[in-house]
Amino acid sequence: MSAEHIRDRKDEEIHEGDWVWTRFRGGVREGEVQRIVRDEEEARDEGVANPPKVVFTDQHGDRVAHNPTTLSKTSAENRGH
Repeated sequence: MSAEHIRDRKDEEIHEGDWVWTRFRGGVREGEVQRIVRDEEEARDEGVANPPKVVFTDQHGDRVAHNPTTLSKTSAENRGH
């Protein structure tokens, strides 16, 4: 995976501001991408491990960081899985 182009599980490019979701513990986590962590220096700054990571605040207000390939982008019409 190129550090320049971060892609979701459907091979769509992810950008800050996109809405993403993933299955998590029998439910779903979703939110707007706040930051894409691409390298070790950014990972240290954000307090995450093993970049690349997509950082967002989920629907419960929790800050989460997921591997891009575990996420799917969605449109505004399809939010709330």
